[in-house]
Amino acid sequence: MKPRVLVILGQTATGKSDLAVKLAKKVNGEIISADSRQVYKGLNIGTGKITKKEMRGIPHHLLDIADPRKQFNAAEYKKLADEKIKEILSRGKVPIICGGTGFYIDAITKGFILPEVPPNKKLRKILGKKHVSVLFKILKKLDKNRAKNIDPKNKVRIIRAIEIASALGKVPKIQENKSDYKFIKIGLYLPEKKLREKINERLLGRIKKGMLKEGRGLSNVRMKELGLEYKHISLYRHKNITKAELIEKLNTEIYQYAKRQMTWFKRDQEIQWFHPREYQKIEKYIRVNFNSLSSF
Repeated sequence: MKPRVLVILGQTATGKSDLAVKLAKKVNGEIISADSRQVYKGLNIGTGKITKKEMRGIPHHLLDIADPRKQFNAAEYKKLADEKIKEILSRGKVPIICGGTGFYIDAITKGFILPEVPPNKKLRKILGKKHVSVLFKILKKLDKNRAKNIDPKNKVRIIRAIEIASALGKVPKIQENKSDYKFIKIGLYLPEKKLREKINERLLGRIKKGMLKEGRGLSNVRMKELGLEYKHISLYRHKNITKAELIEKLNTEIYQYAKRQMTWFKRDQEIQWFHPREYQKIEKYIRVNFNSLSSF
């Protein structure tokens, strides 16, 4: 029987981290973050990084592992995540992957073989000055197939795709490998109205905690690359938008991001979806799929 690995995924603001900690307590687990921005040191409030108190003594991995001034890619993430899964299993514990970055989760669970192309700083500098719509058109000319399967608003990912296409002639088709593990995927969802309320509530809470002070040592270009909260923080600091406009724009863009997350996850038929309040059902589902766990 293949070793079991739990995966807690879903849209932003659905309570993934809380559920992962609760389940880790139950199954003697350790958590591996699958968030493309929580890997960066110092970007805590804007990314919604779990606090030491919220961890409740559960070990968390792949948080604060990268310099925010530099880009960190999915190939690097996959290598580290694979190592952590083996390490956690070797200690007789259950690995729990938790996050909302679909590409990171797929990289682990589908065994993607990702192209290794070193960063091209000169090219990135040139591309970084262009609007995301212009970059998308460039990628479309270079590789139509990759353009069909990429988020047209994700500037960082589009630049990386252009970088790979420029180096290799095209973005190679990502290959899937059979995994050594059985992944049990639990997706959390909220109805649209409730999700919007949670996003607004969380945003206001983060601003109150000091989110607008984060990323002070980063360039404007890098803040824009990090997207969402950090892009708007940069605009606010340079008085391009008011605080009220920042809140309004972020509420809209974070919700749009949540919709894109769900579009990505809906393609995966292995995900079993639950409302965050359906803990008993989640527990039962895990019990059935983790028949070796006596802790339930």
